[in-house]
Amino acid sequence: MRDIKKREITSSYIIQAAYELFAEHGIERTSLGMISKRVGITKSSIYYHFATKEELISRTFEYIFRDHYFAAYFDTESIHKDNFMETIIRGGLKMLPSDDEEHRSTLRVLSEFTMLAERDEQFKTPLFKVQQDFVDGFFHLLSKGAEWSLVEPAKIEVNSKILALLIDNLSRCKMMKMDLDYPIIWEEAVYRMIGKIDNS
Repeated sequence: MRDIKKREITSSYIIQAAYELFAEHGIERTSLGMISKRVGITKSSIYYHFATKEELISRTFEYIFRDHYFAAYFDTESIHKDNFMETIIRGGLKMLPSDDEEHRSTLRVLSEFTMLAERDEQFKTPLFKVQQDFVDGFFHLLSKGAEWSLVEPAKIEVNSKILALLIDNLSRCKMMKMDLDYPIIWEEAVYRMIGKIDNS
């Protein structure tokens, strides 16, 4: 039992080290030797926990995306007619990277996995599921807005995709430290696409 616990702890240390090094150097330029040095174990010890570098990459992918889902940013449970716009705006702003280095590191690694997914089906499918979760999440929220006559029903599907693509792109631009007024861009986009219907 003690050996199993020790193995689990070491595995998590290896994944954490891989994550940090992927953020610093990229996935392809990070070697197992670099990871073992960061953890303080021998390179051969990594193979006790992960059969290949590919398996370690896959486990790191799971680690990164475990908290990256729509409901983690957007309060889907407490939304109502009076806080509808505010909830969408606040959730999007929550997705934008702060000056916190850990948040920036996560986005750098997400970007690495996005590039990897372009040529590796193993990562393309789960990454697509993550992206689809955000599209579906926005669709769900906008559908509620339509029920409250706050959103035009005919535009729900396309606006769901636009919002998902926009917040993803804004996150990447902020990660690259592009000098843009991100809150205003997001708020303006939300108001333009989901602005209250004129019922007069």
